[in-house]
Amino acid sequence: MSGHSKWATIKHKKGALDAKRGKIFTRLIKEISIAAKNGGDPDTNPRLRGAILAAKSENMPADNIKRAIQRGTGELPGANYEEFSLEGYGPGGVAVLLDINTDNRNRTVSEIRHAFGKNGGNMADAGAVSYMFHKKGDIVIPKAKAKEDDLMAVALEAGAEDIRDDGDDWEVLTETSAYEAVLDAIKKAGFEVTSSSVTMIPQNYIKLEGAHAATMIRLMEAFEEHDDVQNVHSNFDIDQKLLEEVAG
Repeated sequence: MSGHSKWATIKHKKGALDAKRGKIFTRLIKEISIAAKNGGDPDTNPRLRGAILAAKSENMPADNIKRAIQRGTGELPGANYEEFSLEGYGPGGVAVLLDINTDNRNRTVSEIRHAFGKNGGNMADAGAVSYMFHKKGDIVIPKAKAKEDDLMAVALEAGAEDIRDDGDDWEVLTETSAYEAVLDAIKKAGFEVTSSSVTMIPQNYIKLEGAHAATMIRLMEAFEEHDDVQNVHSNFDIDQKLLEEVAG
């Protein structure tokens, strides 16, 4: 049902297979540094706490995390990153929302515009598609590792908003304020988590097949490869089998 969580799951599988750890670390370091601008103490800075949690889940060394925080607070010199969103449309009219962290706005906007045009899409004005998404906590658990009733009991008790059937996975959605508590409860209960993040969830999805599906995958991969793209959100829905071929 959910194109978002399927892509997130495939990204996780690919990350484990194709040695892109350096790119993952680059994005995480940017996020930690930007979050630390609002304070270097994760106990009082929820965004920083989430960024550190994501970094630890990717086995980033503690020294890397510490230095990223210090660059954000100004204790160490570092690039001055600007964060903003870019919006556009992919093949078949699907919505695409990009979170950008960059030290050169003009260069990044030009490169993203080119990636859209090269892969069957086009960039749009601010606000064109962002209204189609809601910010939510998103936790993906393999069905093979969790019975629905057991997972539901734990997740709802901890404050989850909804549990969706997403093919081979369960997708647990939360309000952003409840995300950490729900994720912690799910892990403490012994459930395996494939991926988890606070992300933008589409209100509805557009099914893509054939040439549109293949082109959309190329567009997503172009954005994933770009160093200044922190996160990619889209409302496409592509058959699980086709997505898995990409991960193979």
